[in-house]
Amino acid sequence: MNYNKKSIEDIEVAGKRVLCRCDFNVPTKEGKITSDKRIKAAMPTIEYLVNKGAKVILCSHMGKPKGEWKPELSLKVVAERISELLGKEVIMANDVAGEDSKAKAAAMQNGDVMLLENTRYIKGETKNDPELSKALADLADIFVNDAFGTAHRAHSSTAGVADYLPAVSGYLVQKEVSIMGKALANPERPFVAILGGAKVSDKLNVINNLLEKVDTLIIGGGMAYTFMAAQGYSVGKSLVDNEKLDYCKEMMAKAQAKGVNLLLPVDTAIAESFPSPIDAEIPVAYCDCTEIPADQMGLDIGPKACEAFAAAAKSAKTVVWNGPMGVFENPTLAKGTIAVAQALADSDAVTIVGGGDSAAACEQLGFADKITHISTGGGASLEFLEGLELPGIACLQDK
Repeated sequence: MNYNKKSIEDIEVAGKRVLCRCDFNVPTKEGKITSDKRIKAAMPTIEYLVNKGAKVILCSHMGKPKGEWKPELSLKVVAERISELLGKEVIMANDVAGEDSKAKAAAMQNGDVMLLENTRYIKGETKNDPELSKALADLADIFVNDAFGTAHRAHSSTAGVADYLPAVSGYLVQKEVSIMGKALANPERPFVAILGGAKVSDKLNVINNLLEKVDTLIIGGGMAYTFMAAQGYSVGKSLVDNEKLDYCKEMMAKAQAKGVNLLLPVDTAIAESFPSPIDAEIPVAYCDCTEIPADQMGLDIGPKACEAFAAAAKSAKTVVWNGPMGVFENPTLAKGTIAVAQALADSDAVTIVGGGDSAAACEQLGFADKITHISTGGGASLEFLEGLELPGIACLQDK
């Protein structure tokens, strides 16, 4: 995939109607937004377009209405919040690309901002329906994608509309593509990748792709026990992906053949059972990963593994991390994830954290400002690490 894409700064937007796809899939409770982080993240792109005299038409999905008009998933609350942040009224359309949107788009003045209703109110959105894509494109002269979180989806508002309009990136997508793209295509070395999470099957292609690129691959989280079992070790009641044992053997052989240092945890936190509820206090012991008792399960990496993983991260020039090291929602079982987050925060390397749980961990621990880049997309950043082409990026014009 070509990572060198045109951005909003590479085209003339003054006086043009610009359809800008954002990620306003914000959490709400009783009609109130509980976190406006995603709205604030989109503001630099919106402000640039407004200041340049564009007629800005924003669109996004929220939740999963599945083609039904659900009032609780209306973007009206988002329009109100953007109005507050911009200090000017945001026009709210009552449909997605229908008569109301068309009339309001036609009446817009330079610097005006309008928000369309939830794109997923229309069934054709997730099917990348050409009719919807064309209707959205008819509202505008230029398409800007600033929603990295949905860039792995070929939907009408993320990719389909680019069949009919010149398409470029907003600042958020530009940052994701330039930083993550460079890390994968031309990283400063040593390049270390840290993968966690529960199942090997979730990261099959990521492991395979990263072994082509990294100097060291660290595997923690529930995945590590499948790698242990593949080496013939007894892992007690730990999570094991039995269908992926041969795959793990293949990946270990591939690492050896490529001269990649594959680091697995040497010790682990063990308990009799998974905590229930997830944040319940449970008694924990530590043992070597090769000696997990039959009645115990591994739930986090141990102190020696924390030290080894942190040392590898600190010696790197580029570090990519995706997935927690244990059941990090439990304070007792979060030590491995905290150690990795701390190591990245202390590192002088270019540090990139894939979305999802790892991003949440860095933010909760207050390390976000010490990380070079925290991805805004969980699924999208994973597919990026897999080396897959993301439809919402591929559709943008090359520089």
